[in-house]
Amino acid sequence: MTQTAAARPPGALRRVTEWTVRQVTEPGFLTATLQTLKSVVAAALAWWFSVAVLASEFPFLAPWVAMLAVHATVYRSLWHGVQTFVASTLGVGLSFVIGNTWGVSVWSFALALLIGLILARIPGIRSEGVAVATTALFVLSSGFTDQEPLLLERIVEVGVGVAFGLAINLLVIPPLQDRQAARYVDSINLRMGELMVEMTDQLADSWDTEQADSWIQETESMSRQVNQAWTYVWFARESERANPRAYLSRRESDRRPARQHENQKAGYGEILSRADEGISHLRHLARTLRESTYAEGAWNERFRTEWVAIVRDAGRAIADPDADVEPVHERLDSLARELSEDHDLPESSWPTYGSLITSMRHIAVIVDDVASSRRAREAN
Repeated sequence: MTQTAAARPPGALRRVTEWTVRQVTEPGFLTATLQTLKSVVAAALAWWFSVAVLASEFPFLAPWVAMLAVHATVYRSLWHGVQTFVASTLGVGLSFVIGNTWGVSVWSFALALLIGLILARIPGIRSEGVAVATTALFVLSSGFTDQEPLLLERIVEVGVGVAFGLAINLLVIPPLQDRQAARYVDSINLRMGELMVEMTDQLADSWDTEQADSWIQETESMSRQVNQAWTYVWFARESERANPRAYLSRRESDRRPARQHENQKAGYGEILSRADEGISHLRHLARTLRESTYAEGAWNERFRTEWVAIVRDAGRAIADPDADVEPVHERLDSLARELSEDHDLPESSWPTYGSLITSMRHIAVIVDDVASSRRAREAN
């Protein structure tokens, strides 16, 4: 028996609310919602055109094809729209040939499906190839297979569907994925910075293997987010192709001052690669700290104090490039020089301290890249 709303655990509503908020605040939520609405509009207009203008008795092809033609980018809509038109036209032709030759029966349905699925594997229309079979089955189901003039009419309806799908996606806020890519990149940088600050809160006092393992798991989660972010970066690149918004944006950039023009939109692919590299160094740093929990002897307090302060400031700078922190590179160099002159430092400590300093050197480069990429985006 299912639980009623009143009988649910007290935290159930809160968990549902938190899940809903996470979904709504995802970088791609707005784009996905807009694309859904555009598919509805395109299909509805295509249906209206088939009824009011073409006077079609079965206006199902145009709205169905219109929905297929609305894709995540304008370029993809153009490319897949052509494939959909070719595939659907083949399906219409197939239905008329089979319908006029063998009539409409379970065997002709099966034959149309078999031939349609075979034709769906033709290179060039493979992405939308299943439309060959589905269109053939739709037309066979309509019963319009014994009149030759209706063949051209069905093809026109297919063309109307593709045209409305392309037009709506092209004219109504054509998707430009650069902001979604930027939000993903900023989200990853924020997580890196917050993790580093969290680590320093514990490193300033003490830590254990379990805490170090949780840091490693967090870096692995960030790596998975990077892989997901690459999808948006690829979409951002593709969304600029055949997109009037991208053209207008470039014209606006051309009118900016020369110095500002040099700070054109940052290459998200390069930024994401650098972020992924930074996560790898951060994971290596966490693993070094985990291994250090097995070592005998206490840490050198001067190293702990200065190194933890450097990590905290680097984390703040990654999470917020506008944060006022001292340069990290110079402080790392100074710390390394001071330790090298400390003859009382046990030799067994150097491998750990050297590894931690080296990891932070690499992450310091990421700190500079994050700040410069953010300024470049804000300049556009």
